[in-house]
Amino acid sequence: MRLEDLGGRICVLGPSGSGKSTLANAIGELRALPVVHLDRYRHIAGTQWQIRADDEFTCLHDAAVRSERWVMDGNYSRLLPHRLARATGVILLDISTAASLVRYVRRTLGSGPRIGGLEGTREKLSWEMVSYIIKHTRPNRQRRKELFQQLTLPKIYLRGTSAVTDFYRIEGLPRPQGK
Repeated sequence: MRLEDLGGRICVLGPSGSGKSTLANAIGELRALPVVHLDRYRHIAGTQWQIRADDEFTCLHDAAVRSERWVMDGNYSRLLPHRLARATGVILLDISTAASLVRYVRRTLGSGPRIGGLEGTREKLSWEMVSYIIKHTRPNRQRRKELFQQLTLPKIYLRGTSAVTDFYRIEGLPRPQGK
């Protein structure tokens, strides 16, 4: 399966720190698709990840999903069925807990804003997020993998960071500076 087979509404799923936002941006740039970073809809800009009210998040999410074309990154399992009902393709990044943790720490200690981060916010290292990654990455990976196997949509499974790197190269996706 190739990127071109996924159509014009692509969901990018995977654990925290797996590179969903970066991949969505690269796909959006290459395929001229609007990019939707769900973290920006779920959290309030200019805060340290303060959660937006559920009804407001759902409204923003559903409006984006109704659009004709998009590449959307984020999990938010409660709303995933709405996304999948409109999606024309799915990419699952299956990255280990260790890789997710390293990438999370690196992005919080790095300089500058991260792709998909909140406007007006410099992400800080959070022990709550470290704990979340350690406790939840493995079971969430398994749930996503089982869901992915059941999907009948065109789909691409990328296991491990080397598979993601190969995907960028094979598909001719632009890499962000320093990657």
